[in-house]
Amino acid sequence: MIPLHDLERTRRPAIATRLVLLGIALVWIYTLTLVDRPAELAAFYERWSFDWEELISGLRSGRPDLAALATLVTHQFLHGGWLHVLGNALYLWIFGDNVEDRLGSGRFLVLYLASGAVAAIGQALVAPGALVGASGAIAAVLGAYLVLSPGARVRTLVFLGIFITVVTLPAVLVIGLWLVVQILSGASLMRLEAHEATARVAYAAHVTGFVSGIVMVRVLGARRR
Repeated sequence: MIPLHDLERTRRPAIATRLVLLGIALVWIYTLTLVDRPAELAAFYERWSFDWEELISGLRSGRPDLAALATLVTHQFLHGGWLHVLGNALYLWIFGDNVEDRLGSGRFLVLYLASGAVAAIGQALVAPGALVGASGAIAAVLGAYLVLSPGARVRTLVFLGIFITVVTLPAVLVIGLWLVVQILSGASLMRLEAHEATARVAYAAHVTGFVSGIVMVRVLGARRR
């Protein structure tokens, strides 16, 4: 199933959410301009993706690489394909505005970027390797959304064999099923070799980000609706 939009109203424009989406779009468009220059494209991803080993190496040497630290944030704006970027953008568009509405733009950005960094570290502890994508940060938004609007409902596209329909489902069901898929998928990947796991979806980042969002939204002081 694919969420289309929620039924929660917001009181103010989601400026931060839109700026993050704009940043993701601009970076994606830039990477598309490098498609015919694969060496430059690879170098760009290598430079700005998150690499746990590179970060730890700098910290151990006593001379931390500021650029490596920056990748805790920059990797959140890189994506590996059309489905990756569109899926993340869809979930952020649907659920981000409501979380921002309750937190305010500044605290929303803190939750989003900090949780994305926490999610990257969580993924690295399970399967070290280069990481790109906003999935961990967006998972945090989903966790925060459930805390703030547990009774919300979501219009959802549901596939029933050859039939497709749109139904209204509780947000707790839509997001809960998403979380179950992440946990089960992550558990199955834990049985694979580390280099195989890192080549696939970063499920550990999703789960870590989700938990981070639940914790951080409480720390930041937003009240549930």
